[in-house]
Amino acid sequence: MNPATLTDSIFGAVADPSRPLLTYYDDRTGERTELSGATLGNWAAKTANFLADEMGVGPGDTVRVDLPEHWQTAGILLGAWWSGAHVRLGTGDGPDDRVVFASVGGIDDHPDADELVVASLDAFALPLRDLPPGVADFGSAVRIHGDGFTSRPYAGAVLEDTDAPTIAQQAAAVASAAGIGAAARVLSTREWRTRDGVIANLLAPWLAGAGLVHVAGADASSLPGRAETEKATIILS
Repeated sequence: MNPATLTDSIFGAVADPSRPLLTYYDDRTGERTELSGATLGNWAAKTANFLADEMGVGPGDTVRVDLPEHWQTAGILLGAWWSGAHVRLGTGDGPDDRVVFASVGGIDDHPDADELVVASLDAFALPLRDLPPGVADFGSAVRIHGDGFTSRPYAGAVLEDTDAPTIAQQAAAVASAAGIGAAARVLSTREWRTRDGVIANLLAPWLAGAGLVHVAGADASSLPGRAETEKATIILS
C-alpha cells in the first residue's frame, strides 16, 4: 500500500485540508466540535510524536485504545497508525501493550497498564485534574509536541489482527456499497469501538475522501434535520 500508513492514506485523500474532516456531536451534552483535515492532522501528529518520543513506541508496538467514539479518539487512532503502532481496542490488557488510552471511567479497567493515558473527552481537550499517580492526561501530554510527523510504516497488523492493505480493501468495499465517494458528507450514528466498526464507520468514509459527521446519543427523529443543517449527503444509522 502506498503511502504506507492508514493515516497517510486518509490525509492523502483530503482534497482541501481547510474543510471539515470530522464533525462530532454529542446530543447528550450539547457538544459540537468540528475539525478540519489540517486540525485533525495536527492532533494526529502531536499524538504520534508523543508516542514515539515519550513512550518509545515504534513500528509494530501495541497501543491499546479503550475509548468511545469521539474526536479525541480519532486523533489518537490516527497518531498511533502514523507512529507505526499496532492498535488493539477495548479492555483486556495484553502483556505487549506499550501504552493504553482510556477515559476517566476506564482507569480501573487497566490496573496492569505500563503507561496509562487518559483522554478527557472534553470538547476543547481541557486537562483533567487529580489523576492517580502515574496516569497521564492526554491533552496536556500531547499539546507540547510538534504538528508534523514523518510516518513510520509497519507491514504487519495495525488494527487487531488486520494489516493496512486489507483494511483499505475492506473499507473501499464498504464505501462502494454505501455510495460514499469523495464528494460525500456522511452523517452517522454507527459505532467505531470495534475492529469492524472502525473500518466500516470511520475509515471507509475517510479513505474514500468523504467528510464524516458523527452523532453520539442521537435521537433518530432528529437526524433528517441534522443532515440538512450539516449538508450531509448520506445518513448511516
